[in-house]
Amino acid sequence: MREQLDLLKEEALNRVKNVQSEKELQDIRVAYLGKKGPITEVLRGMGKLSAEERPVIGALANVVRDEIKDAINQKSVLLEQKALEDQLGMETIDVTLPGRPVPIGTTHPLSAVVGEIEEIFLGLGFSIAEGPEIETDYYNFEALNLPKDHPARDMQDSFYITEELLLRTQTSPVQARTMEKHQGKGPVKVIVPGKVFRRDDDDATHSHQFMQTEGLYVDKDVRMSDLKGVLESFAKQFFGKERNIRLRPSFFPFTEPSVEIDVSCGICSGNGCRVCKQSGWIEVLGAGMVHPRVLEMSGFDPKEYSGFAFGMGVERLAMLKYDIDDIRQFYTNDLRFLNQFKTL
Repeated sequence: MREQLDLLKEEALNRVKNVQSEKELQDIRVAYLGKKGPITEVLRGMGKLSAEERPVIGALANVVRDEIKDAINQKSVLLEQKALEDQLGMETIDVTLPGRPVPIGTTHPLSAVVGEIEEIFLGLGFSIAEGPEIETDYYNFEALNLPKDHPARDMQDSFYITEELLLRTQTSPVQARTMEKHQGKGPVKVIVPGKVFRRDDDDATHSHQFMQTEGLYVDKDVRMSDLKGVLESFAKQFFGKERNIRLRPSFFPFTEPSVEIDVSCGICSGNGCRVCKQSGWIEVLGAGMVHPRVLEMSGFDPKEYSGFAFGMGVERLAMLKYDIDDIRQFYTNDLRFLNQFKTL
């Protein structure tokens, strides 16, 4: 039986040595190490051996089985390596070929416009203030001189959460909060960019959600001429040096006096065209001197301090600057539209 085991080992090792594929190797594994293999048969016949021979033959059978198993495992590793080398040999890679372009995102036009507005006003000495989009009734209305019966407080215009909480309808509440933090001491010179929400039917020029940038400057001896100078500087930097502005009387509850700001039409240079409705001017924002009542409610003495405030719609500015005719384009995530702004 010893000779039989030696012959089995030599035969199995030779077959493993000459095998060329993983399938052949698995066949050898089953043939020699399986339940019906010759080594198993030898072990089953050990009952016929004497008590002295059984442990010797049993130990030898285990050694033979382990050597065959180790040879098969080593051969399997070599076959895997060879298969990988053959595959790499067949696959040629030209490292000089250009890589596949990876598509990258673009700056959203509204983000670009907000960034440009911020840069201009930072250069004029303003800082940037932020505030909550869910506001209290007090800061959204009362602190801005909008009494309880004002039309702007109607449910049709505002998204109320509770009787005292709503989605802010303007970024002006941040102005009131900022003035309160200064505790009646100036100067206060901030712009407030952010989202606002109003109950409105979406169409080409209206949206229930849009962006505003408001500005506030409160200090001693602030005049309307200061307001005009700041906004004229902004218009020339944003729209072009050749553009001019004009102020028209208007009304806002939180400013007195109040004005609408128009910028000269860039299409017709102020001569009149379809875009400006033959007027030569395009309305861009509202502004005015901060109402004394608003100053007083925020802790400032209106006899000592004065100020101006203005508010502009970011979408409107972007539509005018980039000749966009539908505000909904900003919110549809249409790549055909957004890819036009890759250079921003």
